[in-house]
Amino acid sequence: MDVMNTRRKDIVSFVNQKGSVSFQELKEQFPSVSDMTLRTDLKYLDQNRLLIRIHGGAKSLDTISGNDDYLSRRFIKNTSEKKEIAKKAITLALENKTIFIDSGSTTTYFSQLFPDQKNIIYTSGLTCAIELSKLSKPKVCITGGMINSNSLSVNGFIGIDYLKNVNFDIAFMGVTRFSPRTGFTCESSEDADLKRAVIGKAEKVVVFMDSSKININGTYTICDLKDIDVLVSDSKLPEDFLEECKTQGVMVL
Repeated sequence: MDVMNTRRKDIVSFVNQKGSVSFQELKEQFPSVSDMTLRTDLKYLDQNRLLIRIHGGAKSLDTISGNDDYLSRRFIKNTSEKKEIAKKAITLALENKTIFIDSGSTTTYFSQLFPDQKNIIYTSGLTCAIELSKLSKPKVCITGGMINSNSLSVNGFIGIDYLKNVNFDIAFMGVTRFSPRTGFTCESSEDADLKRAVIGKAEKVVVFMDSSKININGTYTICDLKDIDVLVSDSKLPEDFLEECKTQGVMVL
């Protein structure tokens, strides 16, 4: 059973990395697995909404235009990388600062690690707010607006209006993808509007992004690489991207 679960997890990871794969590519990636077993795996993964089975192969859920993904599904993707990012980023959470924490799975892990210290914290993530509510010293505020049931976030003009008179010392932001053409992106226009509003009010912008999101075009642009101060990621970022961060004056942790 463990072998099967590990294999299925590896299939999802392979499909997510490639975006779309043919059945032949899967056979080449998993040469010791029979065609019948691979087809059974694809059927199971499709039924459990971990990928999309298509004629002749499979497609990542992330490649579907406009897909905002379910937060519960995002929690099982690249878990070790996200926890690594959260652990690195928590060193930037200084006391007596006004902080924004974006919605998302990585920011939820970050919120779980947040120290019990004096801060004013705003968040658009309902799961982040739940984790932060366990602390006694910070003042925690939810931005307000419409609930996105997929990402368990709140967004829209109400939240943007609520934040117009708030200035952040540091904003911890999540993104869905990055490419040189589209910049940092997400798959919800309402979320993108709120993220841009926060970035415009923040003295320092910190972006959380694991390496699987590199060089993938997204739908709604949040900002460009030059607009952020710190990128927190795992240890698998490509060298050309690291060089571009250095050129743009972006610190990488």
